[in-house]
Amino acid sequence: MGPRLGALVGLSRIGVNQARVPGGKESFIYHSHYREEEEWIYIVSGRAIAGMTARSTRWPRATSWASRPRGVAHHLRNPYDEDLIYLVGGEINEVEVADFPRLGKRMIRSGQGVEIYDTSDARSFGPLEEETGTEKANTSDTP
Repeated sequence: MGPRLGALVGLSRIGVNQARVPGGKESFIYHSHYREEEEWIYIVSGRAIAGMTARSTRWPRATSWASRPRGVAHHLRNPYDEDLIYLVGGEINEVEVADFPRLGKRMIRSGQGVEIYDTSDARSFGPLEEETGTEKANTSDTP
C-alpha cells in the first residue's frame, strides 16, 4: 500500500490510499468483509482483473467500483506487464472482521491490534442460560 492520503489531510473516519501493484502480482488477499462497509477503488493507470465471488471482471484505466454487499469476497489481480496504480478508500471502523475464504482464516482488528483465527475452529456460542429458561438471573447480593 502506498501513501495514506486520507491521514495526510487529517481524515480520521475515511481512509484514502494510493496503491501500486507490479505486473503479475495481486493487490491484497482475496477477502470479504463481515459488515457491509462502503469501499471504493479508482484505477489511475494500468489494468486489473477484479476477482469477486464466483466471477472475474477486467477493468481498464479510469474504472471505478464502489461497495458491495456484505460477504462478497474480492481482490484485484494485475496479470499484465505494466504497473497498476489505483486509489482505494472506505470507512475506518474501530472493529473490523474479514474472512479469507481461500485460506480458511478470519481476521479481527480492534484499534491497532489484529488477531487471525482458523475458521474451522469457530464454534457456536449456543443459547444463553436466560434464553433456555433453565436459570434466572441472580439479582440479589448473595451468590
